[in-house]
Amino acid sequence: MAQAQKITPRAKDYSEWYNDVVMQAELADYSPVRGCMVIRPHGYRIWELMQRALDDMFKSTGHQNAYFPLFIPMSFLAKEAEHVEGFAKEVALVTHTRLKATGKAGAQSLMPDPESALEEPLVVRPTSETIIYAMFAKWIQSYRDLPLLMNQWCNIVRWELRTRLFLRTTEFLWQEGHTAHATEGEAEAEARQMLGVYRKFQEDWMAMPVITGRKTDSEKFAGALRTYAVEALMQDNKALQAGTSHNLGQNFAKAFTVQYQTAAGGLEYVWNTSWGVTTRMIGGLVMTHSDDNGLVCPPKLAPVQVVIVPIWKSEEEKSQVLGVGATVKDELAKAGSRVELDARDSVKPGAKYFEWEAKGVPLRLEIGPRDVAAGQVMTARRTGGKAPVKLAGLSTTVATALDEIQAGLFRTAKERREAHSIRGVTKQQFIDFMKGAGGFAYGGFCGSPDCEAEIKQQTGATVRVLPDPEFRSAEAPKTCMWCGKPSVAEAVWAQAY
Repeated sequence: MAQAQKITPRAKDYSEWYNDVVMQAELADYSPVRGCMVIRPHGYRIWELMQRALDDMFKSTGHQNAYFPLFIPMSFLAKEAEHVEGFAKEVALVTHTRLKATGKAGAQSLMPDPESALEEPLVVRPTSETIIYAMFAKWIQSYRDLPLLMNQWCNIVRWELRTRLFLRTTEFLWQEGHTAHATEGEAEAEARQMLGVYRKFQEDWMAMPVITGRKTDSEKFAGALRTYAVEALMQDNKALQAGTSHNLGQNFAKAFTVQYQTAAGGLEYVWNTSWGVTTRMIGGLVMTHSDDNGLVCPPKLAPVQVVIVPIWKSEEEKSQVLGVGATVKDELAKAGSRVELDARDSVKPGAKYFEWEAKGVPLRLEIGPRDVAAGQVMTARRTGGKAPVKLAGLSTTVATALDEIQAGLFRTAKERREAHSIRGVTKQQFIDFMKGAGGFAYGGFCGSPDCEAEIKQQTGATVRVLPDPEFRSAEAPKTCMWCGKPSVAEAVWAQAY
């Protein structure tokens, strides 16, 4: 109980609750470098499972992995005007190649060697469009070279002023896909396809329901023709942008002269896309499902899906329950479950329960002497509910339970999202909604950047997406919910991370 009480209740302080859950689950810790985090093994295992699933999806759609440099010549960033404006305020620069001793003490004992100054500073990659399309220009010569479909898994550095574990850090991990196509239609289809891949992963694996749609011009990626996003609603009713996919048009192709010879013999610029998701998804997983006892992890992404906790008082009982526990572990592992047997002598069963609950393990199996005698185990689901089950056919029972937990988490999260969404919102309803509990507000939008900026200034809410048809209201709004002018699209507003 003492361990569980270290977690601040959500209702008291959601921000503190989030940090407590991350720390108690041993997902990450603060590093000596301001704004950066250390991803601990339990958190990194979740990222590995995410990587594996997404990587399979990318490869099934024809993409190949590559790796490009961490350092980008500063002049590259300046070649695309919108791009440099979008990232200029958050880049880190390498200006020298070595240090020299100063003879002073402490932090002043070293300084950049003036003689090692670079002729051109190098940007530490905030995103890789520029360096990648410089290479595409070398590799693409003919229409036969298209489409070129690539992805890289790497780290990114963006100098953030306000940081939170997983949600916003100076350095983070991500994947970034980059593709080149012969036509605008092919690029658009690619951008939409990858948005669908993200949605499928987040709903099927993370059990996190999302809405998809297009970003407004003020919210789109710097240098993109169009940006699409997946947006999820967290338990505090703030939105989380969980992934983006961009149709970059020909902006970067023209900046880096990425051209191909057509079948007719002419020269055309390619059409590019880029798309990415980050370790921010781990923060989204935490905030979508977890409770006041700690992390709740969907079984598909749980580092440990099943923990076996043996219970004994005497040495004879210990031998019995550990023997059965080891047999159960082997059976479940052979069936494909990620399973641990917690045989520690120094920790009482109750403390083990709280520890594994805090780490989000979906299913606990308790085995005591009476269970051994009855040929059963006691199952306890992280989402609630205990029941005895027979040892015979246990692997099938466990697989069914994990599937039910996965489906239940998605269902609960979707019901929560819909309970905190309002449609056909009026201006006053919108203001009251954002001042109150908040959530997704659907309403008419005139498309004016000035109107959009005023809404953000007065309510803190932004247009998360102009939703895809599947998510739109049954009746299209006729007027802008804020200014009353004719509506050009329905928009989904929310306060966001």
